[in-house]
Amino acid sequence: MTGDPSAPAVTAADAEALERCIADGGVAIFPVDTVYGLAADPDDVTAMGRLNELKRRDPVQPSAVMFFSLRAALATLGDLGPTTRAAVERLLPGAVTLVLANPGHRFPLACGDRPDRLGIRVPDLSGSLAPLATVSLPVLQSSANLHGGPDPRRLDEVPAAIRAAVDLVLDGGELPGVASTVVDLSLYEGGGDYEILREGAVPAAELESALVPWPA
Repeated sequence: MTGDPSAPAVTAADAEALERCIADGGVAIFPVDTVYGLAADPDDVTAMGRLNELKRRDPVQPSAVMFFSLRAALATLGDLGPTTRAAVERLLPGAVTLVLANPGHRFPLACGDRPDRLGIRVPDLSGSLAPLATVSLPVLQSSANLHGGPDPRRLDEVPAAIRAAVDLVLDGGELPGVASTVVDLSLYEGGGDYEILREGAVPAAELESALVPWPA
């Protein structure tokens, strides 16, 4: 699902503000195609520490790196095998988080205690959220909630303490409210194996049609 056309529209100025916030080491609340998220520079130790502290989350837990376009994601993930790359192109952009093999140990702060695996997101940004597709920087992102708490559909569902502590808040109105489906593709290249780690916005049957049968 994409941004509700009747919701407050995110503007080009908002997208620029988000990019500046991340580049300056800040932490932001922002809307995407699922729920409200927290964003920080994935290579900034201090920003990552703030994000984990706001969520009251153990730093060894992995986070996803979000790209705002598929082209940017594929340009960064140059060591994807051809079969995995084809699967990524079929599934993204969309409301899925893909856990990929990470032999180059990119974005180690996002990987927690598994540097050989990296979660990525490319949201489907259209409707009222379309201006965010112009953001050029990847962000480390996690739901804007306390660890284990409900995923926020509206800005007022983000805990007040988190809203007060971040450097930027973007309002995208009411979002679909279901977190992304998480799919482990880290072994997909070697034989088409995959695992759904978390049920979410994209149904398992839709994923199966994109991933099975594994192309020869």
